[in-house]
Amino acid sequence: MAAMDWSVTAPDAGEIEALARAAIAELPPAYRAAADRIALRVEDFAPDALLHEMELDDAFDLTGLYDGVPLIEKSVMDQPSQPDTIWLFRRPILDEWAGRGDVDLSDLVAHVMVHELAHHFGWSDDDIAAIDRWWE
Repeated sequence: MAAMDWSVTAPDAGEIEALARAAIAELPPAYRAAADRIALRVEDFAPDALLHEMELDDAFDLTGLYDGVPLIEKSVMDQPSQPDTIWLFRRPILDEWAGRGDVDLSDLVAHVMVHELAHHFGWSDDDIAAIDRWWE
């Protein structure tokens, strides 16, 4: 039996962010510019207060979150209190990726990113399916 190579390190927050930004670059042009204006944050896990608010017991259950007002609900009269932000949670993403074993990490990050963008843009399931074909 060959010895395991334990020198491999998990992708860090910067690498996950780079994969997410690459996914944005692959969006249809009609969405790309707007998606570029959303703040992107990568953290290891969601904060405990957020997990409690969402009634989640396990931090590994949340891979991403859109925090903002969807475009279909915004008004020119609204004064933004904070920028629209997409949060990606590195450890749950990596855990899902390792658990699946059949999907490329870039595809999984893109899938999470598109799901969170769907909240921002107000996309339907059909809209998501037209952009995110990762299951094929």
